[in-house]
Order: sequence, then structure tokens, then C-alpha cells
Amino acid sequence: MRTIASILLIFALVMPGSIPARADAYHATPKLVVILVIDQFRGDYLDRYRDDFKTPNGFNLFLKKGVHFTDCYYDYANLVTAAGHSTIGTGSYTDGHRVPINEWWEPGPDGRLRLVSSVSDDRYKLVGMPAGEATSPGASPHREAASTVGDELVLATQGRAKVFGVSFKDRAAILTSGHASKGAFWTDHDSGAFITSSYWMPELPAWAKAFNASDERAKARQAAGIPTGNFYEEVGQTPAAVQYMMDFTKELVKSENLGKNGVTDMLTVSISNTDILGHKVGPDSPKQREMIDAVDVSLNDFFTFLDKQVGLQNVIVAMSGDHGVAPTMQAANDAQMPSVAVKSAAVLKGLEAELEKKWSVKKGDKYVVGGEYPYIQLNQKAFEAAHVTELEAETAAGEMLERLVEEDGGDLTVKRSKRATPTGREADPLSLGAVYPVAKMRSGEIPDTELGRRLLHSYSPYVGWAIFVNFDAFQFPGGELGATHYSSFAYDRHVPLDFYGSMFIPGTYHDRVAPVDIAATVASILRVNQPSSSEGRVLTQVMRPDTGNSVAVRDIEHGKTQKGTSR
Repeated sequence: MRTIASILLIFALVMPGSIPARADAYHATPKLVVILVIDQFRGDYLDRYRDDFKTPNGFNLFLKKGVHFTDCYYDYANLVTAAGHSTIGTGSYTDGHRVPINEWWEPGPDGRLRLVSSVSDDRYKLVGMPAGEATSPGASPHREAASTVGDELVLATQGRAKVFGVSFKDRAAILTSGHASKGAFWTDHDSGAFITSSYWMPELPAWAKAFNASDERAKARQAAGIPTGNFYEEVGQTPAAVQYMMDFTKELVKSENLGKNGVTDMLTVSISNTDILGHKVGPDSPKQREMIDAVDVSLNDFFTFLDKQVGLQNVIVAMSGDHGVAPTMQAANDAQMPSVAVKSAAVLKGLEAELEKKWSVKKGDKYVVGGEYPYIQLNQKAFEAAHVTELEAETAAGEMLERLVEEDGGDLTVKRSKRATPTGREADPLSLGAVYPVAKMRSGEIPDTELGRRLLHSYSPYVGWAIFVNFDAFQFPGGELGATHYSSFAYDRHVPLDFYGSMFIPGTYHDRVAPVDIAATVASILRVNQPSSSEGRVLTQVMRPDTGNSVAVRDIEHGKTQKGTSR
């Protein structure tokens, strides 16, 4: 018996060392997760411009060495930057994380309406601002009512994992990375300096101060050919700005030792410059194509740096976009596709006039607040003073808007160029695709349709009294030359979804997937909880099994096992 006990003891002591460590957050496999978001990056771009990409570790990291999904679509109807980054980070839609648009009107401490951003926070101050510039309000993710996959990683490692967010835009840096991140950094619009908020730290780290004090901004201005002016708006629309941000990100990786902390670290990076330029020129402009090609070069530089710093075999990357974009009115009409640009100010003015015909309003007050599409916000206090309920106010506003568009649509739209009009073909009239009271979205009284589901996914209490508005396809607020996004239509919902990492089966896949799947898939790989409101799927069809040497993958839908192939 003693001999048997001794053998069992030896066996127990030896066996743990012979069992390979499982790949999870606790064993730091992978060492680093990168969630890359490219702003206003429509889902057809990677295939459309595929022949342009010559670098090995830019977009080809996904197209030739990783997983490339061709059909990734958001399943909600408020396609804007803040909502998109929150959706990627949390794996849920607006009805889960609550972030509806970039800015909205809400009552301030004094009861008066004020415009707030998705990340503004009066409790904190901006950190790193140039001398003499305003530091209040600060910023934080407090309006994001769900955890991110980065938050869950920090929780799982008892605070040891380092999570950082970087972007030109505050909302993009903050909402993707989350509440428990060690820091989020974005650019001051005027100067271009990288800043943060006292939510994370009382002052910038030494390495960030050194970067801001260096000649990096001057070099970016020189490369862009823009010696003066607003850095965000002017330099930000050039390829030089992409490299500027990626150089800052490299300093962060080196100085914070990301991937070398004994647990898995995470970095969220959002490239805003495709959006800054895209709004001006649209998706079909040669300038936007040049920008995308420049992003390829900057990504190659960054991922080659990561290979030397951490080893790409120790990194997984997920890439997507926060929203797509519609063609410009001019580009669509030149292609003989009917498109209408809407004069938004005229729409709001006309709606206000119609509401005031029905209900008198106190002098100096108004019923229509405005805000950002797809919502038109209404003034709750003004309606309550007129003894009008929310549903009554929103229903009336929707009906009045429909009449206004039907009767005065021509006065609410931008006139198109004659060169875009073929002989005998008239411009299509302005029309509404969807108008719904927010009160009905809140109560779930929405038709059981594809659009109805997307509307429910778009609900947030932050918008208060409002109507949800989509004009018809290829009809949007703006001008003939500018591009925009906001709607439930496929061109706004279509974005890339790509992965790179040793646990993925490379190939091009044609499954219908969604950006909410990123958080679920990354959480599964790291063996951490999915974010608190997560509703995405784990994309097992592109993942190698964890045990053995087989590259077989279970086909969940058909209940059989097959070899991993491009689909």
C-alpha cells in the first residue's frame, strides 16, 4: 500500500507539469489583444481595393493570413460613431449599452437644456490641454451602461491586465476600451496634442508628455502640407494624421510594456481619419481611396513593430468599422442612381412651425430641439406646459413631418446638378422610410419586422422625447458633395469583420455576421465573461479547436465536424 501511495504521489506531482497550459487570460495566451476600428470604413472597401494593398502586414494580415468576412452588418438603425464604438466594445446594441448618438440635448443641473456628448463628464477635467484652453467638462465612459470585453479582462485578472484606448476622437478611444481601462487618449482639436481625462490620471504619463513635446506634430503638419489651422479638421483628413496617431500608439505599447505584463493586455485603436475625410469627399472619391491605401501602409508599420515588440504569434487582432456610409448625392446621381440631400435646418424649422400652429408656445421657447439623426428631439417641458403627453407630442410630430415632406419636399431638398440628370428623367421626390415615436420604441410597440427589430435595438432613454426618422434609401441630410451615415439601410450597416491570430483558420468567409460578435469571440478565446449586455455569437466556424493537432472545427448549425475551409 505504501508503494502504491508513493507512486500515486509521484504521479500527482509530475502530471501538472506535463499538461500544457490552456490558452486563457490567466496564462497570458495571447499576450496582447488589439481591437482595431476604422471609422466610416464600409464593408466593401477591402475587396474593392484589394489589389492596392502591397504590404505584408497591413490589410493583407487579414486578407492573406487571417479571417475575412465579406458580410458583416450591424443590426440596429442608428449608425453613428459613438454608438458603433460602444457596440464593438460591449457586444451589445444601443438598447444594451444606451449610447444612441454622438451628442444629444438633456437637462443640465439648472434644469435648462444643454448639449452633451456621449463621453462628456462634469465631474472630471481634461488632462494635457495646452495652456489657456478649457479643461471642463472632462470625459469618461459613465454613460455607457454595459461592460466592455476589456472591462471583463481586467476583472478576470484582478486588475493586472492593462487596457488602453487610442483615437483622434474622444468617444472612439473611450467607449471601445471601457470603464476599467488604464487610460484613453485622443487629440485636442486645435493643437493636435494627445490628451486624456482625470477619470484616469491627474497628469499625462511621462512618455505621453515627451511625445507631445517632440517634433511629431510639426512633422505631421509638414507631411500634410498644412502648417497652421485646426489640427483635427485640417491635418486629420490627410494620411499624415494616421501615421501620427500610430506613432503615438507605438510609444504607448513600448512605454506601458503591453504584452509583457504576465497577463493578457488589450489595446483598442480607432482610426478616425477615414471619417474626417469621408464626410467631405464620400466613399467613391480617389482621395478616400488614397487614404485607405495610406492606412494599409501605417498598419503594416504598426503590426511589424508589434511583431518585433511582442511577436505576432502572441497577438490576436480583431478589425471592424463603426459604421458604413452612403454615396454622395452627386456620385449617386452621376451613376443614374436617385439620391436626394435634405436641408435639415429647413425640416426642423418647418416642423416647429407646424407644431406651433397646433399648440401655442411660451415666448422664447420652442417644441423642436433638434439633435442628431436618426432622432429629432422634442422639448418635453414645452409640451408639458401645453398639457400635451409624450405619445401625443411624438405622434403629432411624426404626422406633421410626413405631411411636410409630402407637401413641401421640393423646398426641403438640395437641387442636383444638371449634369447628373439624363434626358427625360426627373428627380425623385423626398420621402420618409420610417417615423416612429420614441414612446412606442420604449414600450416595444413596434412592428415585428426586420426594421422593427433594428428600431428596438436603437432605443436609448438618453434621447428623451423624440421621433426616430429615416428618410428613404439614398436620402439623407447634407449637401450634394458631402457624405454621411445614420440610417438603417445596408450601406450604413455594412462594415468589415476580420481576425488575425494563431487560433483562427485563415480564409474568406461569407457567413452573415455582426460586430457584436467581436466581444463574444474575444471573451471566449480569453476564457473571461462576456460583457454584461453581450448578445453576439462566438464565431467558432473560424476557430481551431483548443486540444490536439487537428484543424477540424465543429459546424454547430449542421451538427457535424468538418475541416476548416474558406466559405
